[in-house]
Amino acid sequence: MKIISYNVNGIRAAMNKGFTEWLKEENPDIIGLQEVKALESQVELSKFTDLGYHIYWYPAEKKGYSGVAILSKVKPVEVHYGMGHDRFDAEGRVLRADFENFSFISAYFPSGTTGDIRQSFKYEFLDGMYDHMQQLLETNPQLIVSGDYNICHKAIDIHNPVSNKNSSGFLPEERAWMDKLTTNGFDDSFRLMTEDPHHYTWWSYRANARNKNLGWRIDYHMTSNPMQQRVQSSVILPEIKHSDHCPIKIEIV
Repeated sequence: MKIISYNVNGIRAAMNKGFTEWLKEENPDIIGLQEVKALESQVELSKFTDLGYHIYWYPAEKKGYSGVAILSKVKPVEVHYGMGHDRFDAEGRVLRADFENFSFISAYFPSGTTGDIRQSFKYEFLDGMYDHMQQLLETNPQLIVSGDYNICHKAIDIHNPVSNKNSSGFLPEERAWMDKLTTNGFDDSFRLMTEDPHHYTWWSYRANARNKNLGWRIDYHMTSNPMQQRVQSSVILPEIKHSDHCPIKIEIV
């Protein structure tokens, strides 16, 4: 089964840049989207249903902001919207689809780049999300939590770790959270495959950063430890350009 996660930074903008045509060609079984920035009524969803996808949409209450979605060719047994925290759920950040032998989450973690208030909100979200993921492990041990975590875990995940040491997304507290996650039940599936540096999933629109590959790896397929033997590949697709992020792909059996 081929599963993709993609922060599209506005699904309508991405569709105008060829997203639908790429989706048809790539043909994943499941794709989790982040930052859809639209209500279902604002998107020509027939373009996805025509490709055979069931559509599950979880927008933010604030129009044109945040929001996640899951498109799946396999109909889930059950779909869960949110994580049970009103403040976070109002921003449309967590959507889970349960299938016969695993569960998949499309998640969009907050950014703290706009200042202390949102950084504090991010830390609160991280605490809540960690607890949510740990609780799910008890009931859904075959679990994939995919999406934009807005955190670079290690120095090899960011183009300039020294100059960014005080930047939101690479702060010691954020990286420690990733350490805690990856030592308590979850694997960074990409790092199961390679420890090579210079693999990124997001690039600033400034300073020609993408062409120079001056990026950050902030998008992940985090797989529960029991799924480790099911992961066949986990790759980044930097050549796909409908967003300032690129898609990430995992294949499982």
